[in-house]
Amino acid sequence: MKKEPVSIEELLPKAGGSIYRLVRMASNRALELSEGKICLVDNDSSDKLTSKALAEISQGKVESKDSAKYRLENGIKEPKHEQKITNEELEESEV
Repeated sequence: MKKEPVSIEELLPKAGGSIYRLVRMASNRALELSEGKICLVDNDSSDKLTSKALAEISQGKVESKDSAKYRLENGIKEPKHEQKITNEELEESEV
């Protein structure tokens, strides 16, 4: 069963409103997934890594520190979730 793709408009708040930050978050997370990190969402194993990374961002499992500021400025409530890692934590783990 195919899932509907998530729109850019839904993903932008998760990246602090920046398309460039969204691309960087997704590419960093896809790279981590390719290196064997555990996927934080339930996805079909045949999904591409970028799709998995975007699904994680969409569900609030991976987010930018700036996204909290964007949510506050635009009156968007933070989603509730069990586990979340920030893009900055992803970058730090690469070092």
